[in-house]
Amino acid sequence: MSEARRTFVVTEADTAAAVGSGSLPVLGTPRLLAWCEAVTCSAIEDLLGVGETSVGTRVELEHLAATPVGGSVEVTARVVHTDGRLRRFAVAARNVGADGRPGKLAGSGEVTRVVVDAERFLARVR
Repeated sequence: MSEARRTFVVTEADTAAAVGSGSLPVLGTPRLLAWCEAVTCSAIEDLLGVGETSVGTRVELEHLAATPVGGSVEVTARVVHTDGRLRRFAVAARNVGADGRPGKLAGSGEVTRVVVDAERFLARVR
């Protein structure tokens, strides 16, 4: 199974206030979602053939805990289901503690991606 892991640091630009999903200076859910998708892209990268890419088609995400500006979040993604071109990932985001280790679960869910031929996909969009 393919998986990936990446750590992000929350900046002012990542806050709910900055991304328009609230008024508080904590990690905004849209940014958490973007980070989860980015990590699924990393996890699927080695599975793609020449000229292939993947597109997100479905997301289910629970944002469970706040992360302040300056806090770190470790996001993991692992393939839990494959069906032809479809890949479903379990994603988890954990606030990183003072000891540098992932701790409290900040978010979890699933992201579904579909492998496509990049040129054919873009030709249909144009």
